[in-house]
Amino acid sequence: MKKFILPALLAGASLLSSTGSVAAQRARTMGGDPKPQTGTQGVVTPTPPLAPSTVKAKYEGGVIGYRKSEGSLSFDDENRRLVFRDKLGKEMFSVPYDVVMIATADTQSRRPMAGTIIASTVPYGLGLPALLFKKKHRYLNLQYRDPETSAEGMASFKLGDKDLLASVLYTLAKKAGLTQRGEAFIRRRDQS
Repeated sequence: MKKFILPALLAGASLLSSTGSVAAQRARTMGGDPKPQTGTQGVVTPTPPLAPSTVKAKYEGGVIGYRKSEGSLSFDDENRRLVFRDKLGKEMFSVPYDVVMIATADTQSRRPMAGTIIASTVPYGLGLPALLFKKKHRYLNLQYRDPETSAEGMASFKLGDKDLLASVLYTLAKKAGLTQRGEAFIRRRDQS
């Protein structure tokens, strides 16, 4: 028994020492300081294109006095605000660029109701693979603070796809003068 323990310990120690000795290095630059990189893990992420002036969206809640509804988000640069309009084009509410404190993107995976129903009704467990079906929902979340009314809140809008969400988030951050921090855009204290 002792014959096998010592070689096993030595093999384990050499494996640990070989994997622990690999060190990460940053890229070297010629002269000067390295340029700051955006994104996570030092990966440079490309800047998304500017969003169209109007995009289809679903309002999910956050602004007092308004229920969930489908419609569109529009950038009103003349009045410096983001406007939500219902399906008929009627303006429901707007969020001025200057009151947006934080803008973030969020993705949630959810199982469609049909998947749950199939899994529970098909006999002999044949419907269990339906539990694996998931759909990704993409959200634009805006945290705002209105200095005139001291109202604070967080509005959420469901958008179509990942590229559209990134584009709308980047465009709003640029127009509102927000600074990128990680994957979110914030208003620095000295800016407000």
